[in-house]
Amino acid sequence: MERNLIGKIIIQGKIKCLSGLHIGAGKETIEIGAIDASVVRDPITKEPYIPGSSIKGKLRALLEKALAINLGIMGTTKRRNIGSGVNPVYVHVCPDLEEAYRCPICRLFGSTGERGRDREGRNFPSRLMVRDAYLTEESVRELLEIDTGLQFTEWKFENAIDRVTSSANPRQLERVPRGAEFKFELVYNVEDKDTLQEDLANLNLAIELLKLDSLGGHGSRGYGKVDIFYENIKAYSIDYLRTGQGEVKEIGNLAESSTLVSFFN
Repeated sequence: MERNLIGKIIIQGKIKCLSGLHIGAGKETIEIGAIDASVVRDPITKEPYIPGSSIKGKLRALLEKALAINLGIMGTTKRRNIGSGVNPVYVHVCPDLEEAYRCPICRLFGSTGERGRDREGRNFPSRLMVRDAYLTEESVRELLEIDTGLQFTEWKFENAIDRVTSSANPRQLERVPRGAEFKFELVYNVEDKDTLQEDLANLNLAIELLKLDSLGGHGSRGYGKVDIFYENIKAYSIDYLRTGQGEVKEIGNLAESSTLVSFFN
């Protein structure tokens, strides 16, 4: 299937933590008295950040749930097991690029296709790129001043109670404090005009759902409530990117995406 690039749409803004945020980092060693679950940090600045994969994965999962009934995604129908036979994990992934192009989920977020010698070249690369989100300069200054015993973050002490024996199992989690803000950037590749408005409308739906859901781990226990603010949404044609001349279209939010269809005509 031929894929053209007729422009780029850059979406920039801020993610504000309305409650403590925990996106966990791997831990190779266990230390006595150390935090049980630490947050992911930039290896150079040691500042916590939100990986683009975490944002993109959450957006995709929410959109899949929202569109599942309309697309006939029920149970194992139109879903693939990415886990194991013992611990199955079913997600929706279109098996080839033709189906992915017609699917509002895979067209936006990408599809790996099916494996096998006769299925080579069936992947559908994502139209949406999600950058890692880093703390704003103001948040870095504010978090440096807090006195929690941790750099940029806070301790969260919890007790897991055994419902049978009533015994307590204390644990310590690291969180980015409420009020911290992260800069985010999304890049959407405009490949055709026919599906542009639907893609942006679905992206807007996923973002609105995220604001009513949670980001990161332990959302059912109050973690990860966020608000998302747009600062710049700009559309660039290929001609403008090539020559630097011509019009750049700017909109206030994704709900106004219909105006971008005429821009690319």
